[in-house]
Amino acid sequence: MKFAKSRKLQKLAHQLMPGGTQSYSKGDDQFPFLSPPILVKAQGAYIWDADGNRFIDWCMGMRSVILGHGYKTVIAAVRKQLPFGTNYNRPSHYEIELAKMLVELIPSAQVVKFAKNGSAATTAAVKLARAYTKRDLVAMCAGAFNGFDDWGIASTPMTAGIPKTVLNMTKTFEYNNIVSVRKMFKKYPKKIAAVILEPATEVGPVNNFLQEVQRICRQNGTILIFDEMISGFRWHLKGAQYVYKVTPDLSTFGKAISNGFALAALVGRKDIMELGGMDTKKERVALISATHAGENHALVAAIATLKELKSKNVPAYVNKLGNLLKSEFNKIARKHGLDSVLSVIGEFGCRIRVQFEDFGGYTAAQIKTYFAQEMISQGILFNGYFSPTLSHKKREVAQTLKGWEFSCRKLKEVLADKSLEKELVGEPIRPVFRKYN
Repeated sequence: MKFAKSRKLQKLAHQLMPGGTQSYSKGDDQFPFLSPPILVKAQGAYIWDADGNRFIDWCMGMRSVILGHGYKTVIAAVRKQLPFGTNYNRPSHYEIELAKMLVELIPSAQVVKFAKNGSAATTAAVKLARAYTKRDLVAMCAGAFNGFDDWGIASTPMTAGIPKTVLNMTKTFEYNNIVSVRKMFKKYPKKIAAVILEPATEVGPVNNFLQEVQRICRQNGTILIFDEMISGFRWHLKGAQYVYKVTPDLSTFGKAISNGFALAALVGRKDIMELGGMDTKKERVALISATHAGENHALVAAIATLKELKSKNVPAYVNKLGNLLKSEFNKIARKHGLDSVLSVIGEFGCRIRVQFEDFGGYTAAQIKTYFAQEMISQGILFNGYFSPTLSHKKREVAQTLKGWEFSCRKLKEVLADKSLEKELVGEPIRPVFRKYN
C-alpha cells in the first residue's frame, strides 16, 4: 500500500495548520506511520485516501457518523433544504421541529439549546450550573474528556495557557468509585457547582454508581450533568440516561445526532436553562449565542437522522453488530494465545475498544501501533476502537474478521521472535493529552 500523494499533502498540511489538522484525535501521532495521512472521500462504510487506497472505516468521523458516510436519506434532506438558505436572522422552523423532537425523546430534556460542537455544549452546561448554584468548582472523572475549554482540559497534563485559578476550580473523582465522590464532597462542602461525566464509556456503571452520584448531588445542591456526546442515540434512542434510569439536571448530545454534520445540543431543566433565556428575573447567563448554531442544513440533517434511527431501530443494530465483533475478536485472540496481550471491551456493542497490555518487554503503545499497522495493511482503518454503523454489513464484518485474524497471527509472530520493534515502521502512538511533544 503506497501513500506517495498523501505524504506530499501531509507535509503541506503541517506547513499550513498546527498539528496538521483540526482535532488532536486525527493527528499523525494517533495512527501508525503506515496509515493513510490524508483522506479524500467516503461512502457508506468505506473511506478513500489521496492515493486511491480504500479502507473499511471503523473510526467513522470520531464516532460522529452512525448511519454511514454520505447516507442517502440524510443527504437528500439536506439537498432539498440548501437552495432556501443556510442561515437566517431570526429562528427557523427547523429549530422548533428538532427541539420538539428532542424534548419528546430525551428524559432530561425540558428545553433545548443548539451548538456546533460538544465543547460549546458542555461549557454552557457548566456555566449554567455555576450561575444556578453560585459556586465555582466543577467535578469530572479523572482522565475523562468532556471538552477542550479550560475547565475541561484542566484535568489533563496539557494545561499551558490556563490560569492557575481556573486549574484549581476543576476537581476529579474516579468513575465507579463512590467513595472518591464522597471524599471530594467532604473536602469541598457546598462548593461544587456541577458534577459532569459520561454515564458510561466502554465501562458501564456498577453498584448503582450513577444513582448514588445523583443522590449525593441532590443532597449537596449540585447540578448533575451527563455528557452523552457518544452514548446518546447509541445506547438507546433516548440516551444512556434512559437505559440506566437516571435523569440528570442537564445533558449534552452531539456526534451521532446529525450523522456527521456539525451539531450539538444542550438539554435539561427549564428552571436552570432559562437563566440564559428571556423570562428569568435573575441575573442573565450568556448562554450559547453562536452565528452558526442554528444552521438549517445541520438541523435538517439531525431531523432526518433521528427519523432514520427510529424507523430502522439503529441503536439495536449497532449494539448487536458490536457485540458480535467483540465476541469474535476475543475468540480469535484467544486462539492465538494473545488474551493476555489484548482484549476487546465494551459493555455496549456500539462502543468497543481494544485494550492492549505491556508484554514481552514491549509497551502497550508499541503493541497497539504495530497491530493497527497490520490492520490498516489489510484495508481496515482502525486506531484502537470500533464504531459500528448501519452501513457496516456482513461483507464488511467478514473482511474485518479476516484482517483481525491476519493481524493476530502477525503479532503472535513478532512477539515470539522479539522482532516487533524491527517490524514496526515509525514511532508508537502517543497519548493525545501530554505536556510536551
